[in-house]
Amino acid sequence: MISLSLLLLSFGLAMDAFAAAVAQGASCRPNRAAALRMSLAFGLAQAIMPVFGWGLGTAFGENIEVLDHWIALVLLGILGLRMIREALNRDPDAAITQLTLWPLLAAAAATSVDAAVAGVTLPTFGIPIAAACAVIGLTTAVLTYPGVYLGALAGEKLGKWAEVLGGLILIGLGVKIFLEHQF
Repeated sequence: MISLSLLLLSFGLAMDAFAAAVAQGASCRPNRAAALRMSLAFGLAQAIMPVFGWGLGTAFGENIEVLDHWIALVLLGILGLRMIREALNRDPDAAITQLTLWPLLAAAAATSVDAAVAGVTLPTFGIPIAAACAVIGLTTAVLTYPGVYLGALAGEKLGKWAEVLGGLILIGLGVKIFLEHQF
């Protein structure tokens, strides 16, 4: 069963990709094929990257178990604050070009680094890693595709606030995990 916490984590992690999709839609007005490529690349990257963090968490599991709630609080808090800071400090006049293959893959990897870090916290959700990664990747893909079109309609400002919301969600999840393990 998929937990609400995993869905919220997936949503929070997807906000970087969603913001990139909105910015891409606002600046380039990509066609359906480009929106689909972006959605698939970002979703796949977000599905793969948590495995790296999970692997570290599993390798050092016994040592981490007594600290996992602290690790979740600190890592998700830092990720959330970083997302908020980057969203609020981004230059709105910075030029954005349409993403071709290599820049698209680089953007997908860059927006999914936080998913690798969040992967360390996945054992605290009690869900098999494959299912958790599938939910994270699918959530990202599903949100990225319409994000391109939303960007074409609403412009870059929406992407900024989506990223802020994602950061707040990640911070909230870190606090929730911490409190659940404390009490």
